[in-house]
Amino acid sequence: HLLLFLLFVGPFNCFASYSRATELFYSLNEGLPAGVLIGSLASDLHLPTAAGQHPASLQPPLSFTLASHGLGGQYVQLDNRSGELHTSAVEIDREALCVESSGATILGGSAAVSSSSPSPESCLLLLDVLVLPQEYFRLVKVKIAIRDVNDNAPRFPVPHIHLSVPENAPVNTRLAIEHPALDPDMGTNSVQTYRLRDNYGVFTLDVEENENGERTPYLIVMGALDRETQDEYVTVIVAEDGGTPPLVGSATLTIGISDINDNCPQFNDSQLNVTLYGNSSLGTHVATVHAVDMDLGSNAVITYSYSQKVPQPSRDLFHLNESTGAVTLSAKIDGDTPRLHRLIILGNGPGCIPAVITVLVTIIKVMMRPPEVVPRFIANEVEGVVYLKELEPINTPIAFFTIKDPDEKYKVSCYLDGDGPFRLTPYKPYNNEYLLETTKPLDFETQQLYEISVVAWNSEGFHVKNVIKVQVLDDNDNSPVFSEQLIELSIEENNVPNAFLTKLHATDADSGERGQVSYFLGPDAPSYFALDKTTGVLTVSTQLDREEKEKYRYTVKAVDSGFPPRESIATVTITVLDKNDNSPRFINKDFSFFVPENFPGFGEIGVISVTDADAGQNGWVALSVLNGSDIFVIDTGKGVLRAKVSLDREQQSSYVLWIEAVDGGDPALSSTAKITILLLDINDNPPLVLFPQSNMSYLLVLPSTLPGSPITEVYAVDKDTGMNAVIAYSIIGRRGPRPESFRIDPKTGNITLEESLMQNDYGLYRLLVKVSDHGYPEPLHSTVMVNLFVNDTVSNESYIESLLRKEPDISVEEKQPQISIEPTHKKMESASCMPTLVALSIISLGSIALVTGMGIYICLRKGKKHHRADENLEVQIPLNGRINLHMLEKKPMEISNI
Repeated sequence: HLLLFLLFVGPFNCFASYSRATELFYSLNEGLPAGVLIGSLASDLHLPTAAGQHPASLQPPLSFTLASHGLGGQYVQLDNRSGELHTSAVEIDREALCVESSGATILGGSAAVSSSSPSPESCLLLLDVLVLPQEYFRLVKVKIAIRDVNDNAPRFPVPHIHLSVPENAPVNTRLAIEHPALDPDMGTNSVQTYRLRDNYGVFTLDVEENENGERTPYLIVMGALDRETQDEYVTVIVAEDGGTPPLVGSATLTIGISDINDNCPQFNDSQLNVTLYGNSSLGTHVATVHAVDMDLGSNAVITYSYSQKVPQPSRDLFHLNESTGAVTLSAKIDGDTPRLHRLIILGNGPGCIPAVITVLVTIIKVMMRPPEVVPRFIANEVEGVVYLKELEPINTPIAFFTIKDPDEKYKVSCYLDGDGPFRLTPYKPYNNEYLLETTKPLDFETQQLYEISVVAWNSEGFHVKNVIKVQVLDDNDNSPVFSEQLIELSIEENNVPNAFLTKLHATDADSGERGQVSYFLGPDAPSYFALDKTTGVLTVSTQLDREEKEKYRYTVKAVDSGFPPRESIATVTITVLDKNDNSPRFINKDFSFFVPENFPGFGEIGVISVTDADAGQNGWVALSVLNGSDIFVIDTGKGVLRAKVSLDREQQSSYVLWIEAVDGGDPALSSTAKITILLLDINDNPPLVLFPQSNMSYLLVLPSTLPGSPITEVYAVDKDTGMNAVIAYSIIGRRGPRPESFRIDPKTGNITLEESLMQNDYGLYRLLVKVSDHGYPEPLHSTVMVNLFVNDTVSNESYIESLLRKEPDISVEEKQPQISIEPTHKKMESASCMPTLVALSIISLGSIALVTGMGIYICLRKGKKHHRADENLEVQIPLNGRINLHMLEKKPMEISNI
């Protein structure tokens, strides 16, 4: 900031007389929206503006700039030209900015703040504004006081407030509530009053304000309290601020009434009458006294004692439990024992006068005493409970019992009463001894506790019962048991790592640690499966791929914590379910098939092999032809490619298809492959004679033509390729004065004069030319009639034409043309087809090049013939044929030796 200040002030130090610092004060409410005008610096500083200046005295425009963009700068927007200061889009929250409650809080880009604030509750934004140009330069300190609005409701720091009041608290007792409500607002907008929604007629609230202005609520007791009548009051304390409208906050106030020792023990009765037989055994319960103290805790502790008025013999005969108030027989009653006992018992409480009750015990004399049962335990016994381990063998002894008559006058018998695997039998040779033993092994899991009684009775009907409890101790005799021995699971492939599979559950009927089960994977489990030892949760840590492995089978163990531990085994089978995650795959990306032309429609061209690693519907693949579907079809099930029609190599020698394979998944996946079909040529086209065009055309040959001179030519093409397109020319029929005067070249088809023409050789010569290919297995051929008229001139064309129209009487000579190309037709050996296919491919490519060359050759030949026609070297009489040639003017031609 200092650097920025020097940057602007340094150049203008010579104008110090015009520089001065100014302070401006503004105030606005918190929470205002953006664009609210705070003040106009230009107006408040009385600076001239462009609107108020004379045009002749216009100075550079004023510029207002924030000297720093500290915390305060984000809340305002300063117009650099007009100097107007507005609120920005960042809302001003006074409670968030000014967190200190004492003194002024000033936020801005400047560092120091003077303690002389406009108000002790002020919250100020401090801005430094530079005014330029230099004629008006000054540093303006703008202070903006943020006024509080009531936008916060009082709030208690805790939702439940607990307060304790002693029940003996006098009226007007004041108790401070230590959790007063808080309100971030200031002044009258802060908390002003408190009230109770329900005061129960015994409470009210008062508010005290300390030196710092903090208000603390006090609870005032307005009536008498009694904990024994009501020990707790629950109400709601409400805090209200002074805003308009006021805002409130509340909390639950629980007032607990603490106990004081204001009650003493009391008996419900003053006397108890009890009758006791003289033959009662020691420990017989006589009576129980019970006093009540309404206080709590230590104030309600009651102890019982005999009064000093109770004689010592009665004290010795009857025992008083000072805690429970139970009176029991503690000595044997005999003939000298008094028949009436008055027991005065005191109920003592802390700081209280004892309560008094009298127990009057009357003893009824009995002439005959009951039998006695004396146990002697063999098994472990504690306070009448016998402890036996389960799985103890049969006839395990528990105790001996001695049965006798104390008066030795009557016969005594005994028996065992109660259910369980026990029996009581006489122990011979003794008459009064009995043995208690087991009859079968005990099972803790079936029953843990037995209660049986040894009953003795005499001949007079008196009986005594001795109760015995048998506690069965658990042993680790049970193995954990899985809920299912075969756990069948399934999970989709490409699962997320650590995917949950199942939670194994095994139970152990044993108790304690012996019944705690831990889980372990068997040794055949793959390492990427995990089993939580404690919970039995089975997970898989990696992604499973069905195409790699579809089924998993391994064992899991449940082991208890007994010694030695016992275990059980279950089998887990996991089936990995398929997802459509594999596209169909062609065995080759490019397929090539060689098919002979004229292959029958819907014949099998080839098989497109495609696989899909997925299963079920996801692995079902449908094949379709993307292009050429009007000619080719494909069998989806077998992948057989067929042509709907017979294919002609001469129309198209090859086809390139794109085959798409789409699986049955959702969404479906697909792939494509390129199919190239090459048609192999067969000899299905005979040579086509292009020249001469008609059997009715003729050529004038001058008699002066020298031997060896070319006369004309036969030109033919064959749409086939290879040997099927190799053409040979031969003369198979002749007619004329001396027909052997002309010969034809078997390769080129050129007809030349062999011998000199004589006077007798004048006339019309008709040569039947056979144009034959070298196709296999049967060559094809065409014929054409070449007409030569030997004469000096053509004086009578109609006569020549009449001769041409007559059917020539020509005998056909079956003579093979002699050419240098040797036939290559050989019987196919039973060798591999692969060399044949390679050779056919080379021949097909060569035939395409040959047809192209022949086309070029034909074009060149046509150009030569037109040129010769223009030079009047020969006369042709073309007729209508399949090829439309230019009609030429018939002119005589003189043939010379060229």
